[in-house]
Amino acid sequence: MKLERAKGTRDFGPKEEMLRQKVIRRLRRVFQIYGFSPIETPLIERYEVLSAKFTAGSGSDAMKEVFTLTDQGKRKLGLRYELTFPLARYIGMNPQIRLPFKRYQIGRVYRDGPIKLGRYREFWQCDVDIVGCDKLIADAEMISILKKGFQALGLEISIEVNSRLLLNDLLSSFRIEEEKQESLLVSLDKLKKRGKQGVYDGLFSKGISSEKLNELLDVLLIKGTNSEKLACIENRIGDTAGIRELKEFLALVEKFDAEAVFNPSLVRGLAYYTGPIFEAFLKDSPITSSVAAGGRWDNMIGEFLGTGRRIPATGVSFGLEPITEELKRRDMMSKECVTDVFLIPIGATTERCIKVLQEFREEGVNSDMDLLKRGISKNLNYANRMNIPFVVLIGETEIEQNKVKLRDMLSGRESLVLVNEAIDMVRGETSEQ
Repeated sequence: MKLERAKGTRDFGPKEEMLRQKVIRRLRRVFQIYGFSPIETPLIERYEVLSAKFTAGSGSDAMKEVFTLTDQGKRKLGLRYELTFPLARYIGMNPQIRLPFKRYQIGRVYRDGPIKLGRYREFWQCDVDIVGCDKLIADAEMISILKKGFQALGLEISIEVNSRLLLNDLLSSFRIEEEKQESLLVSLDKLKKRGKQGVYDGLFSKGISSEKLNELLDVLLIKGTNSEKLACIENRIGDTAGIRELKEFLALVEKFDAEAVFNPSLVRGLAYYTGPIFEAFLKDSPITSSVAAGGRWDNMIGEFLGTGRRIPATGVSFGLEPITEELKRRDMMSKECVTDVFLIPIGATTERCIKVLQEFREEGVNSDMDLLKRGISKNLNYANRMNIPFVVLIGETEIEQNKVKLRDMLSGRESLVLVNEAIDMVRGETSEQ
């Protein structure tokens, strides 16, 4: 049998998985600083839940990429393709939750789509959402958390924003029938990828006149500052609810000391968005797809409940895969293992080494020791190859003085110290900043 992974999936060795966990730890810390609490939902959902017309939308690429399966009871199921609709289902099934509810969730999602750098079929999302707040301050907080999250990772981003309400106003101003608007938005979402001509050809085939299409695409592709672009669109459609929403949203973003670029062509291809939408892109990177995205989704929970009740929500999702691909590209992976200190017994000192090893572990220091009875040089070479920052050598001299020899593998400096002193030194140097 030829051993192969399923296409679009990956294995992660210790070096890469440590980097991924570091990203998750830093994002989780930012989420909690902002007051978000964790939840978890199943990988498998009932197909009718994930395929509801008010989730992704029938024309969305996401629905074309769903992995489906059937259980022994002949029920059709599917793997979740994102984490928003499971949250909507969770809220709908737990009406006792006090609002506003701020949650984060970090987990695997699946899409049977095209594969490229930073894009796979099994991938992780790191989501934050606020449910139960219809004020634009909640959307502005999403831009703030984008800024802080990528700052914590040492990455520079640009954030693009738009409003689905404004897009609807714009399409209505062109007298495009409401039943055609969702399909049209899905096509417009590909404007950055396919360019004006590529999108034009697709839309012209849907029966929209050439004159109307050219004018619409020209409006969506206007250049200038946020104010200039808004003024241009306002001159075309008037002082609409979408214009007022975007103006207020951008003003609140500034209050959070964040920056966002108004991109009239930003659509986000999922049907459930109802207000501000946003995407983040890495600066100076070959990864051109968004590394985080989200928006306001006020209708999904009420639709799940079948009550028509409007339960407002907004959120953003960080893409773990493109983020870690960028950090790998920047050579951010250094350690080959989690070990911070490696103990080497010299001569018949294994018993003492075990005792010291336990002391390090009791104090929460990631520790290991030579189990193969290798010589000093081989052990030092091993520690060096594995990028272990510290080595402790214990021989008869160290036992007689009730001390250990601590070696800093980067500088080569050695110190004869008490065990508790060695623990403090290792912990001080290896604690994550």
